[in-house]
Amino acid sequence: MAGKKKNPNAQYAVIGLVVALIACISTGLIGSANLLSSIGMFPLSDEIQSGVDLSLQISIGLLIVGLAAYAILNPDAVRRFLTGRQARYGSNSLILIVAFVGILVAANYIVFKNTDLLGSPYDFTEDKSNTLAPETLQILATLKEPISATAFYSTNSNTASAEELLQKFKNNSEGKFSYSFVNPDLDPVAAREAGVTGDGKIMLQMGETKEIADFASETDLARAMLRLISPGARTVYFLQGHGEISLEPGNELAYSVVQSTLEAKNYTVSTLNLLNTSEIPEDALAVVIAGPQKPVSKEEVILLKAYVDQGGSLVVLQDPLFFTEFGDANDPMADYLSKDWGISLNNDVVIDTVNQQNPFAAISSLYNPSHPITQNLTENLFVIMPQARSLTIIGEKENITQTWLISTTESSWGETTVLSDTETPAFDPETDVQGPLYLAIAAENSATTGRVVVFGNSLFAIDGNFDVYGNGNFFINSVDWAAQQEDLLNLTTRPRTDRIFTPPVETWRFLLLVLVIVIVIPGMVVFFGISTWLSRRKRG
Repeated sequence: MAGKKKNPNAQYAVIGLVVALIACISTGLIGSANLLSSIGMFPLSDEIQSGVDLSLQISIGLLIVGLAAYAILNPDAVRRFLTGRQARYGSNSLILIVAFVGILVAANYIVFKNTDLLGSPYDFTEDKSNTLAPETLQILATLKEPISATAFYSTNSNTASAEELLQKFKNNSEGKFSYSFVNPDLDPVAAREAGVTGDGKIMLQMGETKEIADFASETDLARAMLRLISPGARTVYFLQGHGEISLEPGNELAYSVVQSTLEAKNYTVSTLNLLNTSEIPEDALAVVIAGPQKPVSKEEVILLKAYVDQGGSLVVLQDPLFFTEFGDANDPMADYLSKDWGISLNNDVVIDTVNQQNPFAAISSLYNPSHPITQNLTENLFVIMPQARSLTIIGEKENITQTWLISTTESSWGETTVLSDTETPAFDPETDVQGPLYLAIAAENSATTGRVVVFGNSLFAIDGNFDVYGNGNFFINSVDWAAQQEDLLNLTTRPRTDRIFTPPVETWRFLLLVLVIVIVIPGMVVFFGISTWLSRRKRG
């Protein structure tokens, strides 16, 4: 029998195999480097990252081309490989690998789709991070009526963590806790009816009673449930008699949206005229003084001071004197805030050049995230105050903690000169105050538990401005804090277990680590693989 005709191109097939091998090593190294960069071990610039991505694509392409060239130039070897003993061994290994990966995927899919496995007693994390606090479990166990939670998340918000938390509440409620999500961008009416301002808030409803949780956190949800279970009188009074902004709708300057939003949060909103009653009701959690056109009298300030000294709260919104009827009259409220709280209402109007369209509208370009009022404000959720005056913390007071809330940038100043309609504001270093300028300040007396929140503007919360950026959210948060509705429950805290990889500080240690991970370990795998393949080929 004549021998088989020898393939003249087989001697060149090894070139394709070498190219594929080099491309395989290159792909592994570049892919490992890309992985290390993505987890933050050594960040790369956008230009370098694009070059790395291109190199990875080229390496993968050469790997495919090299293998294809080998198969084309030496098809007999490929055929023997696919039908020989090596193929049988390889297929067995491939089956085992596929089965192992399949088990992992199936197990993770089951756990992901059945989140009730994340609660106790199936929580195998070291710090029990997937188990609710004992206080929360006790509240859920004592529910007598079902609670429905409606989470308001806009299109651009990530709902994953909120949904996971709400699912934990549902799993531990014995069927008495349910939840749903509403997009306020698509259904703004539902958000308004619920009294929700801002994004990422959750309304809890039990029967006809509603409460709002400001954050998707276990603490806020548990506090809101406590308020549902044990409702109490929560009344906020708006002072009247000095030309303050009305609560009645239809007026050009009205706080009707403020009123409806507070009432949706289970507050009772009433008006108070101290000139007639000379007494502050006992159920007052806070008294709001919104944009008085004439000074609050000394006698009224004495009553308000006594109320705050007994643990009450004031929310004061006073506009620049230029836009009021104060004239040269004394301002007892400003004197009280300065003397007792160290907060000065400056006699100016803020000019903010950040707002090029209207420099008389101050923008809260800076905010203090350390205070409960501003915790959920961000750089993208501005507060805009048209015709605002600046505030100053003038000194420390015994037992008083003062905290600025929002501020302008250096591109602003406090204008102290009355300008006509035709004049263009210009900074005068001799009379004006250079920014940043405080627009709102909160203070608390640790001895009396009294609180005040002071704004240099009242127009930002009127009906026409309430939904502008973070205006309404900021005002409602301030009333909540003043009414002391944010600290109803302190949950048991767990020590957090941080698992963070910290790269070595020394350069040589870092390079050694990269060498071992990126080159040595993958190189050993490739070396032993090739050695095994060559030894088996020699044995036939």
